Amino acid sequence: MYVRGVGPKVADVLAGKGIQVAEDLLYHLPFRYEDRQHPRSLDELKPGEMASVIAEVRGTALLRTKRMPIFEMTVGQGNLAMKCVWFNGSYLQGRFHAGQTIALFGKVEPSRSTRNMKMIQPQFELLPGVGEDEETRLLEVGRITPVYESLGGSMLASRWQRKVIFRLLEAIRGEVPECLPASMLDRLGFPNRETALTQSHFPPEGTTQIALMEARTPALRRLIFEELFFLELGLELKRRKSHKQLGIGFATDDKVREAIREILPFHPTAAQKRALGEIVTDMRQPHPMRRLLQGDVGSGKTIVALQAMLVAMENGYQAAMMAPTEILATQHYLAARKLLSRSSKNYKVTLLTGSLDQDRKRQVRGQIYRGEAQLVIGTHALIEEKVEFARLGLVVVDEQHRFGVLQRFRLMKKPNEAEPDVLVMTATPIPRTLALTLYGDLDASVLDELPPGRTAIVTRRVPGERQEDVWEFVRKQVAQQRQAYIVYPIIEGAKDDQPELDFAAADAEAGVEAASAPAKKARKAPKKAKAPLFPAQAEPVATKSDLRSATEMYDSLRNGALRDLRVGLLHGRLDADEKEVIMRRFQRGEIDVLVATTVIEVGVDVPNATVMVVDHAERFGLAQLHQLRGRVGRGAAKSYCILMTGERVSEQAEERLAAMVRTQNGFELAELDLAMRGPGEFFGTRQAGLPGFRVANLVRDRELLELAKQEAAHFASAPDESVSEAERKRVWDHLRQAWQRRYGLMEAG
Repeated sequence: MYVRGVGPKVADVLAGKGIQVAEDLLYHLPFRYEDRQHPRSLDELKPGEMASVIAEVRGTALLRTKRMPIFEMTVGQGNLAMKCVWFNGSYLQGRFHAGQTIALFGKVEPSRSTRNMKMIQPQFELLPGVGEDEETRLLEVGRITPVYESLGGSMLASRWQRKVIFRLLEAIRGEVPECLPASMLDRLGFPNRETALTQSHFPPEGTTQIALMEARTPALRRLIFEELFFLELGLELKRRKSHKQLGIGFATDDKVREAIREILPFHPTAAQKRALGEIVTDMRQPHPMRRLLQGDVGSGKTIVALQAMLVAMENGYQAAMMAPTEILATQHYLAARKLLSRSSKNYKVTLLTGSLDQDRKRQVRGQIYRGEAQLVIGTHALIEEKVEFARLGLVVVDEQHRFGVLQRFRLMKKPNEAEPDVLVMTATPIPRTLALTLYGDLDASVLDELPPGRTAIVTRRVPGERQEDVWEFVRKQVAQQRQAYIVYPIIEGAKDDQPELDFAAADAEAGVEAASAPAKKARKAPKKAKAPLFPAQAEPVATKSDLRSATEMYDSLRNGALRDLRVGLLHGRLDADEKEVIMRRFQRGEIDVLVATTVIEVGVDVPNATVMVVDHAERFGLAQLHQLRGRVGRGAAKSYCILMTGERVSEQAEERLAAMVRTQNGFELAELDLAMRGPGEFFGTRQAGLPGFRVANLVRDRELLELAKQEAAHFASAPDESVSEAERKRVWDHLRQAWQRRYGLMEAG
């Protein structure tokens, strides 16, 4: 429909922001609200509080300092005044003049120079003066005012959005189609869709600021529930469709059980037994299995997956396992051959990767086509069109490469034959809230125990000024025929393209400033009696440090503190062949110490490595630190994780580091990580396939997500007498049209 105020040029800008139709604009909700019904008086302000203030501009000044330009503005109410300060604020010069009315929102702080308060970097909006557009005054003064994120410069700022959305709501009053059943709304106490949209943009008088900011108003809760309900309904539909497809009903008789018992190298944990039981139950069904096997680092997922593949092989079918990298695929291949060699049967295991020469590839493809290869392990080379399986029964996908992969595995089956079962494995602990959305169409099995023989990894936080102690500890471990990793946040230079810096910038701005200091400055331990590197309790000590890079420290260490050891370097800018050579040398024990970036975070298994040193550990996220720690502790020897910190550690980083020292439970750490960072940062939205929510927040709205899942399952399971056929049709139509357009959660038709 035509929206007043949105011409072709503006429409193009909005489309670039994901706003393509009028409905998208209505679901572009305010990111905060200002109470301009009862703005605070300057004499009511208290230090430390967040406050909204409406005042008059009295004067401005741009102060030039050695470090940066500072823009100051004085605002007043009668005889009262307050200063507002913006660092690097030269862009504000000329935007204000005395007599303007301005709305300010920010944290109140005491002023050193006067008895009055001040605001640092407040958000602001100039308000219309007397005699200006009455519609503008109606929307911005004397009410709870919505504040929107800009959609493209000052032209599409908050004031423009208020006007356009207000006019749009007025134009469609009484015509907003409902997409949820009336009985559901009554039962859950939610308003209709039109009321919810109107009150979410323009809250009625009496709505509390707390309810708005926590998204607890009935209007906001209804919109959040609506978004999550259709997500869960789409996932429920996908799950039910897969259950209707022709699958393979595998037999699990005594012959199969004996084959599994033969290869087990140890008595399985209770969690492994439970997970295998859930997987085998699915494999017995006549429809395709779609299951997620989720386990912390070292929990024994691979052995469970291998047992499942044995079930398929013992039933006369082939099994395939796909890994994200060649080195991980090779590790799985060697591990599978070793375990299957314990069997009295001669299972044929084959490896297929992109780096094989053409003759070898043709040979392997022929073995797969003829059914001679019973277990095929490889990379994405497995899903090339030339690869054709004789009788594929089970596909195992390792690590977080599920999205787009399940569909492509249909290329690996022959027409008019049953769909193979699919088992997706991930070593990333995913909180239940995320699992319900990210893997919502898969049934989940969780491994929450470590197998016997695995020892806890000793984790200590060490200040960077004690780096000589750390290098001495590394030397002692190497002297015992062990190996070590040393991980840095960047490849080279003070600022790089490594994501860890972006992560740190949000909570450690001071640390970024420290990064620009001279990189060659040595960190020296104080001349005093040294405490053991691993005391009963490590005390965090403030340090002075520069941001170190992998390439710089590789040169420094191999020519200095670790000059008598064999030191290697691995980072993301090396080509695939170079990475492969270095990792194989490290695995064979030809490299004692591997200096690296987070390229070694996933898929590296070197049982002889017992030390993980993470320099500038405050720069890394919890998920990264946990994955890095999981690179050691893979053998029988005692292993250590040393978190070496820089000069300044933010409050959030302190919390992360304390959690790493406190626990090795990946699920506990994942919950904390999700709460601290939010879902988008927690699991790389695009890479993970996590939907970009318009209204919902997975951390804040866990309760509504659970409710939406229950309601979606109930709606899809059987007709409800309280829901008319017309309402049911509207629900399914909305899912097809709106959600297919945005997320592709349903196949068309």
